[in-house]
Amino acid sequence: MSPGPHQLSLLPADPTPSLRVVTEAVRTAGPDGLPGARRLADAARYQEIHVRAALADVRAPSMPFRWALNPYRGCTHACEYCYARKYQRHLELGAGDDFSSVILVKTNLPEVLARELARRTWTRGAVAVGTATDPYQPIEGRYRITRRAIEVLTRARTPFHIVTKGPLVVRDRDLLADAARVVACRVYVSVPTVDDSAWSRLEPGTAPPAQRLRAVRQLIDAGIDAGVLMMPLVPGLTTSRAIVTRTLEAIAGAGARFVGANVARFEQGARDHFFGFLDREYPALADGYRRLYARGRPDPGYVREIHGMVHAAAARLGLERPDQATGAP
Repeated sequence: MSPGPHQLSLLPADPTPSLRVVTEAVRTAGPDGLPGARRLADAARYQEIHVRAALADVRAPSMPFRWALNPYRGCTHACEYCYARKYQRHLELGAGDDFSSVILVKTNLPEVLARELARRTWTRGAVAVGTATDPYQPIEGRYRITRRAIEVLTRARTPFHIVTKGPLVVRDRDLLADAARVVACRVYVSVPTVDDSAWSRLEPGTAPPAQRLRAVRQLIDAGIDAGVLMMPLVPGLTTSRAIVTRTLEAIAGAGARFVGANVARFEQGARDHFFGFLDREYPALADGYRRLYARGRPDPGYVREIHGMVHAAAARLGLERPDQATGAP
C-alpha cells in the first residue's frame, strides 16, 4: 500500500521502525504520518516499533520499585484520569484522544529484555510491569508481548509485579503460578470503584469492575498472590463513604487479602485533559477541583482524611494493606 499524502516520503523500508523514527513521523505529519500503523476493529491505530531498551530505570524516593516494563505506549482503556497521558508529549502526541487511539506496540521487547537480564551486572531488582500503560489492554490478546515478558522474567529469576485493569491477565495464570514458585510475583488488579455511573464515565474502555473482581478470584484460586488497588480515588465521584464501603465489600467478596488506595493526582499533561473532562461531564465540580488541586497535587489534609476512611473500612473487612500482605494465600 502506498503511503498517504501526509506520510513521510523517506521512511525506512523496515516495517518495524524505531521509536525515534515514529516520533519524527508524528512531529512532521501528526498521527496520519505513522509508518505502517493499522486500524483494527476498535478504530485505534496500532504501530509496531522496535525498542533498544526494555527496562526503564525509574529510581526515585517515592517509588517502591526501581525498574519499569511497559510493552505498549498508549492505552485503549482511555481512563480520563490516567497520569500516563502526560508521557504522550514526548512522542509529539496529545494527551487526549491520541493517548487512547494511537498505540505503540514494542514487538521486540521480550528479546531485548532477555539480553538485559542476561548481563552480569543485572542484580535481579524488582520489576514493575504496567506502570505507564496497561500490559493487558485488549491488543495483548493478539501480540502476547506481556506473556512472553513474564516467561523471560521467570527464567531470569527476577521478581516482578503487574498492575492491570485487564481481565485478560487470567489467561496467563499458568505462567504466573509457575513464576510464583521460583520468584516473588504479585498481581495488582485496579478496581477504583464498583459504582457503575462513575466507572462508565471515568474508564470508558475498561472491563466492568465485577469482571475484574472475578479475575482476582481466579488468580487467587490458581495460587497467585493477587489483590486490588483502588487507584485512583477521584474526589467527589468515587470517594463518598457509601461508594468506598460498597467497593471494599465487593473486593473482600472476591477473596482478595489486600487492597491499596490513593487519591488521584493531576500533573502537567494529564491535568488539562482531566479538567476539560470535568468541565464537560461534571461542571459543578470544576471549581472545587481547581481549589483542591491548586498546587498540582491534592491538599494533604484531604488525602489523609480519605486514606483514614478507606483503611478503617478495609480493616473491618479483614483486608490488609499491600505492604502488610506477604506471599500467596
